[in-house]
Amino acid sequence: MRLPVLKQAEFSARQRELAARIAGKRGQVRGPFLVWLHSPELCDRVEALGAYVRYDCSLPDKLREFSILLTARHWDAQHSWNAHLDKAIAAGIPAAALRAIAEHQHPHFDSVDEQVFYDFCMEMLEEHFVSDATFTAALRQFGNQGVVDIIGCLGNFSMLAMCLNAFQVDLDPTRAPPYPDVRGFGRIAPRPAKAPAT
Repeated sequence: MRLPVLKQAEFSARQRELAARIAGKRGQVRGPFLVWLHSPELCDRVEALGAYVRYDCSLPDKLREFSILLTARHWDAQHSWNAHLDKAIAAGIPAAALRAIAEHQHPHFDSVDEQVFYDFCMEMLEEHFVSDATFTAALRQFGNQGVVDIIGCLGNFSMLAMCLNAFQVDLDPTRAPPYPDVRGFGRIAPRPAKAPAT
């Protein structure tokens, strides 16, 4: 990691408070929180938003996990991908679809909610806009709050991915690199052209 990992003995009272809250919700202080604790007030706000989109928002668990992986791949954040791949599969996202996404291929979904969610997220991430047809489909599928929560997830997990990559938060050495075009904290090949939808 590019910043020193703060030790508990070095924590200010505010950092101790935040570390206890983070560990209470997530089991321990790790990953991006090792960075965010260097800015306690940012950490406070980020942790609150992250806890909402990860555990409490209106979307089902499988789509919350899916949003983490979609933003992780968009930002080439291997740490997030490896930390959440098994959780997304256990929650119901097809492993074959996730393999396709890791390889920048178009995934296939049998579930309507997964397809609508994927289309909305990818238009937002890649095009920076969402077409009327895609927006209407998402609104019909997830409702007003659901669509707002999708944007909250994409924004939060994009910030998370940028943090992991910019500060080079240590990758899990027991996991194979998840993307064919990225090793460590750099690209080894240009992004492949995305295969058209079938």
